[in-house]
Amino acid sequence: MQLSSLRDSIAPLESDLKAAPPRISVYHDLPFAIMRYDPTDEWELRREIKLLATRLEAVGKKVHTIPMSELLWSALEKVHQKDDDEGLEAVIKLEKERGYVEAQQQLTTYLSSKVWMSIGFQI
Repeated sequence: MQLSSLRDSIAPLESDLKAAPPRISVYHDLPFAIMRYDPTDEWELRREIKLLATRLEAVGKKVHTIPMSELLWSALEKVHQKDDDEGLEAVIKLEKERGYVEAQQQLTTYLSSKVWMSIGFQI
């Protein structure tokens, strides 16, 4: 994505979030969005999201930014606390021994398996 297409993607989101009630979700108490973007656009997207947050706060909206990476690291730490043979170090070792795909599958297990569901998140 290029800058103009990032802005073009964010514009309808901004409009929906500013609407009263917000049009972003069918659930009135969960006004959030997930936006797909190319990894090469990460820094530009972060800048645009900060600008969006500023504009939303200027019209009285309360904005919370929750980096998904923080949730992932928190989950891995809790997995490790629950089982010393699991968690980040285990994922790193798995990636070195069996490759990225295996490590990614293990992370998916940590984040979605009923066995690990109890790790929970505090936001």
